[in-house]
Amino acid sequence: MAPITDDQVELVRRLVAAIPPGRVATYGDIASAAELSSPRIVGWIMRTDSSDLPWHRVITASGRPAAHLATRQLELLRAEGVLADDGRVDLARARHRF
Repeated sequence: MAPITDDQVELVRRLVAAIPPGRVATYGDIASAAELSSPRIVGWIMRTDSSDLPWHRVITASGRPAAHLATRQLELLRAEGVLADDGRVDLARARHRF
């Protein structure tokens, strides 16, 4: 993987910040909008630099939150009106388009 630039980190941060309350985006959606080669890059950025962002609005392509964040993430989403069925968010209903 090529080194991640500060500009790429800032673009991912801006995209995550732009997801409105009550909506979600997948790691892949953000990677595509940022023209990154892999959703894993978004995951890495989110793990290292997202405490001040609405991180809970970023989910996996399956519609499920990351396992280690699931309880907290689903609570935060539910507070915004995003409901999960058996731990899965309905992307057809809640997905944000960049």
